Amino acid sequence: MTLATSRHTTRHATKHAAKRSERDEAGTGTGTGEGAAGVVPAVRIDRVHKGFGRSGGGRPVLEDISLDVRPGEFVCILGASGCGKSTLLNLVAGLDRPTSGTIDVPGGRPALMFQEHALFPWLTAGRNIELALRLRGVPRTERRTEAERLLDLVRLGGSHGKRVHELSGGMRQRVALARALAQDSRVLLMDEPFAALDAITRDVLHHELTRVWSQTRLSVLFVTHNVREAVRLGQRVVLLSSRPGKIVREWTVDIPQPRRIEDTTVADLSIEITEELRKEIRRHGQH
Repeated sequence: MTLATSRHTTRHATKHAAKRSERDEAGTGTGTGEGAAGVVPAVRIDRVHKGFGRSGGGRPVLEDISLDVRPGEFVCILGASGCGKSTLLNLVAGLDRPTSGTIDVPGGRPALMFQEHALFPWLTAGRNIELALRLRGVPRTERRTEAERLLDLVRLGGSHGKRVHELSGGMRQRVALARALAQDSRVLLMDEPFAALDAITRDVLHHELTRVWSQTRLSVLFVTHNVREAVRLGQRVVLLSSRPGKIVREWTVDIPQPRRIEDTTVADLSIEITEELRKEIRRHGQH
């Protein structure tokens, strides 16, 4: 790292530390208090522990996790493979239960989007979305119109009748996003949804996700092991240690949107976070 980059990164570290201090004093960061002006968090994770084995008494995967996600906030959970990121998301989604601690999602069950699109191949793009609308209780006469509106939102207008095999990988993930939005939840959980895509497609979908989020103002909890992806997308980046997963540090990302992977500010903060991630990996003897 050059001296100029080092100074730039140090300024970022100081700036982000000041922001964290201000946020914590206002009661809007991690922890279990209500946010500023009594705002109820969209997601509240309070002292959550998760272990597997008999009665959850085996080696812990997650330990003492406390995190609040504010309404409309985009939070990225970052960590090395196997640190418990996906386990945490499954707990928030209600697919599993913590060994101890509590998770509260006041607005109801979150929508969940996986790394694999999980679309039904025998249905068209539109019918995949309509199925989610049907399960939500939307009347049949309204489903087609709503599915087309959601496809327009993810910039796939006119694709209602296309089969899954006719869609590229990026298009399939857009349909999966539209299907998640069809659940009409105010909280969207995303488990490395772009990890299997090529760099160019991933870059396009980063931009599209940011646009959709800015229009819907959903609360997003996004899991990734890609540092630059986290910095490009998130308002806040939360770093988990390797097993057991604990929150070891967080950063407020005050870089204006839209951001790009190659932006100097994104790169500088990514370097700082990467160094912390490497420390965690070395501390736990991973290579």
